[in-house]
Amino acid sequence: MDLFKAIEKRHMCRDFDTSKNVMDVLIDKLIDAGKKSPSAGGLKDQRFTVVKDEEAKHQLMETSRGQRQVGEASVIIVVSSDVDVVSGKYGDRGRDLYAAQDCAAATENILLAATALGLGACWVGAFDENEVRKILNLPENHRPMVMIPVGYEK
Repeated sequence: MDLFKAIEKRHMCRDFDTSKNVMDVLIDKLIDAGKKSPSAGGLKDQRFTVVKDEEAKHQLMETSRGQRQVGEASVIIVVSSDVDVVSGKYGDRGRDLYAAQDCAAATENILLAATALGLGACWVGAFDENEVRKILNLPENHRPMVMIPVGYEK
């Protein structure tokens, strides 16, 4: 799909077909798109956690104020920043601003890639990041910024 068509077509999908799973090859393409995004100083502090486990998805749904699309998506990609990497070079500004900007850039790449691949996706930012870190057993220096539920649209 042409980039400008993907930009025009992209929208927040909140209704997924729960009978269809996203193939690993497509998930890999989404992660690759996220990794190709810009980052402050080229540090590539973004980290990507793929969640397919039904219990983990349910727990993530609960910590995201019960947002149904989190529990119903085929897969959730959690975009985090390794804040030690970005704050090591940029201090507080890196930790407090650049980390979020880097994850936002990666998220938009993933959302556009999902659209181009015929998938639905949604940007979810309302969640308890400490709970997400605990559910996914992320290191303390990995700050979850965005959850992206991905699947086939109803």
